[in-house]
Formats: sequence, C-alpha cells, structure tokens
Amino acid sequence: MSRMIFVNLPVADLQNSVGFWKGLGFDFNDQFTDDRAACLVVSDLACVMLLSDGYFSTFTQKEVTDAARSTEVIMAISAESREEVDRFADHALATGGAASNPPQDEGFMYSRSFQDPDGHLWEVIYMDPAALEQQPVAQQA
Repeated sequence: MSRMIFVNLPVADLQNSVGFWKGLGFDFNDQFTDDRAACLVVSDLACVMLLSDGYFSTFTQKEVTDAARSTEVIMAISAESREEVDRFADHALATGGAASNPPQDEGFMYSRSFQDPDGHLWEVIYMDPAALEQQPVAQQA
C-alpha cells in the first residue's frame, strides 16, 4: 500500500514562503491552504505543509527549532537528470533561496543543496539508475 506523506515546516512569513515555492513552479492544494497554512504539492503522495510559526507550535509541546540557526531535517527532491539538478538549484537561488553546501558528485548520484527563505535545508538529487545498480548494497542505503 502506498501512503501519503505530509512534512510540516514552520515558516516565519507564510506568503513569502508560498511565493518562493510558486516561483520554483510548485502548486498548492487550496483545500488545505488558508492564512495559517499552505499545502505545497510535491507529488500525488507527498506534500509539505508550510505552517506559520504560531500555528506550527500548536502541534507540539516541544520547543520549535529555528531553521536559520540549526538543522532539524534535510528534505530531498528527485530530479530526472544532472542538468535538472543544476537548473532547479540555480532557480532556487535566483528565487530567494540561499546557498547551502557545494555540489556533491558520487558518480551514481549528483546533488545540490539550498536553503529556503526560512533556512530549511533542501537537496535536489539525481541518481543514475544504471550506475546505481552497480553500487554495493551498503552504499545504496
């Protein structure tokens, strides 16, 4: 059975975050979007809920991490080619994202990373299926 995943992220300025992701070509599900939250559609089975800081804090009794100062999670989005990785990352930087780490080239996998306007870390990854099959199982994990 396939399951949907909803990643919930706190954001300081919801409209700014929505503008950033729309600038990268993503759509939002209006059914789950209002003045406190916006549902960023990654695929049919994956969504990112951008929640205003105050609203996000109602879902936890723990202190909310400030993504601009520390890392709570790194999200990764797949790409269909190395060129798409570069286009996506360059576009993210031009749309208001910030540089994160240098590109990583593992031969079978190529990735670039960026920070969204709230400092959340994102990677764009291409994995060459033919080269991946030749990798030892331990490196695939």
